[in-house]
Amino acid sequence: MLPSIKFFSCSPSSAGVGKEKTGGLLSKLKGAIGEVMYGAALHGQVSAVLKTRMYIEHMFILMILGDMLGFPILPPYYSLRLLPYAVPNVQAWKHRFYRERDFTDVIYG
Repeated sequence: MLPSIKFFSCSPSSAGVGKEKTGGLLSKLKGAIGEVMYGAALHGQVSAVLKTRMYIEHMFILMILGDMLGFPILPPYYSLRLLPYAVPNVQAWKHRFYRERDFTDVIYG
C-alpha cells in the first residue's frame, strides 16, 4: 500500500508534525476516511504514474543496453557514458524483458 499523502495541509502544525497520536476512535476513523478518500480519488492516478515511470525506465535501459540485443539506438560513446546510471536496474530489467508473456498481459497490463 502506498503511503498516505497530505495534499491539503501546508503548515507543520496541521500536518501532524510534533503531535503525538492519541490512538482514539476518532483519530482511527479519520485515518480510515482519509485512506478511503485517497483510494477513491488518487489511487488510479498514482498507479498510472508509477506504471508510466516503469515504461520510461524500461526504454532508458533498452537504449543503453540495446547494443547487446541488436538494437543500436545510441552511439557506443553515449551508451558507455550513461551505463553507470543503468547498472543498478539491469537485473530487474532482464527479468521483465525475458519473462514469458500471455495474451492476458496485453489485456490487463
